[in-house]
Amino acid sequence: MLKYVIKRIIALIPVILGVTLVVFLIMQLAPGDPARMILGEMATPEEVAQLRTEMGLDQPVLVRYINYMLDFCRGDLGDSYFKHRPVLDEILDRFPYTVRLAAVAAVLTVVMSIPIGILAAVKQNTIFDNASLVVTLFGISMPVFWLGLLLIILFSLKLGWFPTGGAEGWRSYVLPAFCLAFSNMSTVARTTRSSMLETIRQDYVRTAAAKGVPHRTVIARHAFRNALIPTITVIGIQMSQLLGGSVVVETVFAWPGVGRLMIDSINSRDTPMVLGCIILLTIVFSVLNLIIDLCYGFVDPRIKASQS
Repeated sequence: MLKYVIKRIIALIPVILGVTLVVFLIMQLAPGDPARMILGEMATPEEVAQLRTEMGLDQPVLVRYINYMLDFCRGDLGDSYFKHRPVLDEILDRFPYTVRLAAVAAVLTVVMSIPIGILAAVKQNTIFDNASLVVTLFGISMPVFWLGLLLIILFSLKLGWFPTGGAEGWRSYVLPAFCLAFSNMSTVARTTRSSMLETIRQDYVRTAAAKGVPHRTVIARHAFRNALIPTITVIGIQMSQLLGGSVVVETVFAWPGVGRLMIDSINSRDTPMVLGCIILLTIVFSVLNLIIDLCYGFVDPRIKASQS
């Protein structure tokens, strides 16, 4: 198991290199000059050229990328062009907000999706099953930003139950967390239903039912546990997407997290801040996927044996 974890951590190195290189090149090709944006339109060309030299923007792109990665290996993500403070400090200030929002959305996703998926499989072709399919299809098809705007109009502007944005108190978590969880819930619920339908038709499930084992025990202990592996895979992917999807949701709900910080940094051409956010999200995605892979071993001992 330890050897498997070490291999996964080593594999993270080329991923970070590739992601940062692509993002770095995209930021360089994007229109606009960070030095000009900092000084304003009234600055003279000499002042812009001097600031570009001070920021190192007059160097070749490859040289700047190599210098950035060397600083990254020393734990230095650089300073923000516009906030004038270390990138790492700014990200660490925002990251807890993103984690709390993603955690609440993850709990909502699991609590809503798994019972719906199990009941839809057990009550196949009933009204509940058909209704759940319609709701989940609606959740998968609806854009996150549009759902967020609808929630703000209804529950904030019309009813006044929740704030339109910000992160003040528990009420501010309700709308963005539900917005994040709804589409993910739909995917997990459909996967759970499909996996359960396949499992409850297996011979060992029929044998347990024929021996007189209570129906709830057959579903919970025999069917659901063996149907968990596809569900865990999808949950792991959705948990990673919660952080990625939070970029849009945090912008819609003015949430002071890493996602909104990254959008603001992209608009202002703040390359060090964008790279810092991307590196953080890449590491978090990889760690979440590793945790999900390790969870397989607790569900199926055969997978645990292959990891060791």
